[in-house]
Amino acid sequence: MVRCPWGDSTPDYMDYHDTEWGVELHGTDALYERMSLEAFQSGLSWITILRKRPAFRAAFGDFDPKLVAEFGPADVERLMADAGIVRNRMKIDAAIHNARVIVEEDLDLDALLWSFAPADHVRPATFADVPAITAESKAMAKELKRRGFKFLGPTTCYALMQATGMVDDHIATCFRASAR
Repeated sequence: MVRCPWGDSTPDYMDYHDTEWGVELHGTDALYERMSLEAFQSGLSWITILRKRPAFRAAFGDFDPKLVAEFGPADVERLMADAGIVRNRMKIDAAIHNARVIVEEDLDLDALLWSFAPADHVRPATFADVPAITAESKAMAKELKRRGFKFLGPTTCYALMQATGMVDDHIATCFRASAR
């Protein structure tokens, strides 16, 4: 079975590639989770985040924005002591802050994020053709920043778009490309 090159490197990546990456994902809670995990991934390997995802879900109340928005200083210290997650205070603070933005604005995160999905997207022929940033990811990052979100630049936003199926960057030879 031919996959995108990164999808063949470990069993964890194979499962993620084959069942999740590029699959349309909807719902505020689900998108808040992916948004948070992409921010935690910044500067790290995705495999690190993928392997820590169960611990992240437990630590962040299954990424329920209403629950996370109520986190206080004791929760931050609890998270900083949790070896099962990435213990970066700026990223933890951003995840909590972003949950508060969602709750305070009563934001339909699904509608907001999906409004940046391009109408037309050209499937990359090779891995080298996969962009890191697009006009849409720049626009998404700008709008999220305007609304007060933190730790979500254009590169992180594009990774979010790829992971949640807003764009389909399975390369032309990948079996997932032929499944669509």
